[in-house]
Amino acid sequence: MRLINYVLCAATVVAYVFVVLKSMHIFQLNSYKAATHFRWLRKNIGTLVPSVLMLALGVVGIFASHVGLAAVYVLLCAGMVSYHLPVKKAKKPLVFTARVNRMLVTCGLLLIAAVWIALLLNVKYALVLLALFCALSPLAVVLANIINAPIEAGVRQYYINDAKKILRACPNLLVIGITGSYGKTSVKYFLTTLLKAKYNVLMTPESYNTPMGVVKTIRGELRSTHEIFVCEMGAKYAGDIKELCGIVRPAHGIITSIGEQHLETFKTVDTIIKTKMELADAVEGKGMIFLNGDNDLIRANMPSGERRTYGLSPENGVYAFDIRVSPSGTTFSICDHGNVIRDFQTQLIGKHNVINLVGAMAAASFFGVSYDEMRAQLRKITPPPHRLQLIRKGDVLIIDDSYNSNPKGCEAALKTLALFDGYKILVTPGMVELGQMQHELNREFGERAAGVCDFVILVGERQTKPIYEGLLRAGYDEPKIYVASSLSDALAKAYSLDTDKQKIILLENDLPDNY
Repeated sequence: MRLINYVLCAATVVAYVFVVLKSMHIFQLNSYKAATHFRWLRKNIGTLVPSVLMLALGVVGIFASHVGLAAVYVLLCAGMVSYHLPVKKAKKPLVFTARVNRMLVTCGLLLIAAVWIALLLNVKYALVLLALFCALSPLAVVLANIINAPIEAGVRQYYINDAKKILRACPNLLVIGITGSYGKTSVKYFLTTLLKAKYNVLMTPESYNTPMGVVKTIRGELRSTHEIFVCEMGAKYAGDIKELCGIVRPAHGIITSIGEQHLETFKTVDTIIKTKMELADAVEGKGMIFLNGDNDLIRANMPSGERRTYGLSPENGVYAFDIRVSPSGTTFSICDHGNVIRDFQTQLIGKHNVINLVGAMAAASFFGVSYDEMRAQLRKITPPPHRLQLIRKGDVLIIDDSYNSNPKGCEAALKTLALFDGYKILVTPGMVELGQMQHELNREFGERAAGVCDFVILVGERQTKPIYEGLLRAGYDEPKIYVASSLSDALAKAYSLDTDKQKIILLENDLPDNY
């Protein structure tokens, strides 16, 4: 029986490796935040059932010394491995960063230390301890993160200091910070394209908007030949923007919007306002802050210091008017403090994109790019990936807005969908990270969708219930609602719908892997 116990130990170690890797992936998606990770565990408590079952069976089998139970235990270990193997390609796979590798080593050392102590007593206790570690692996990664905290703080500070040193070596570099609840990535792309008419510009790539993402960009891509650094600044917690400003020290800033996003971590809208305005505080007294004057929360919380507003309302310093939208793009005119410039053209669709363009154009003009120079640059701008990106698949038109997951973005996407002639199909899993307002905001999303869409496909039954409720409350025809088990199921349903009109499919939001 002693040999069998050693076999069981080996089987448990293999299972432990796969469970830890899965837990590490979720922990990484939860931004290495213990509180966020525990909230995820509470919502997904069912993921612990196989591990706990294995632990219970292992304890019974070991102390009963029953060969049959031991065999079942090995099979259960194999099932654990299979259960934690990815069933599909992750949207954002586990990235084996140096931090993750250090945490995995710590998880391994914790296991080895515990088993070594248990083996000094009895091999049966070792197996029980292994099974316990396997069952509690989501907590093991948190413990490893706590143990490694001093090391990680030192490594993090080293990289930050190195990035600051690189920035100090570029005294003539102009740093522009961009933040907002939504629109910041689009404005970053637009502004960078416009500024390239006259300057050598570096921007943070993709969604590199965290301190370490920004630091990585500086250390890996900033050169002495760069004249402007356009830095996107994201936030989930109070003080995040202030921390980023402390690293890059922006001379100027753009605040694209303030709204109900990441309420799960911010808790209140007031906290979101204060956090976004940390950028205005950082540039006050030394530069210009550009503000979306059409945003109610920005307009109600205007910062002091030099500022310029932009939007669609004539009350703004720079505003767009005479907007004409078609499936091929948008034309519009601009009034910049009384100076009218007409007939700009862009491939982008939707009025909210015009607002973002106006913000980028107002800033580019301030930095010396003429509106005539902007015309050619505007024609080069394409939608950032997954942000109202038009994709033609045969006779089907797909509006890919899968990056957005906030109320204003969803509202803008529905308004854009309404501009098209055809059979309008919405595919969505709903919005997340909205805290206590999540149910209400998703229900309102459903009510708005009812007035635009010919057919609605909800991805996932649990989190889309409030959208379903909103659709019905708005009097939507229930047979025109389909609840899909996955995105592939949803797309198959969309393509199978029988209609004489052109199908226009709006893909609104795509939940991360931890949902």
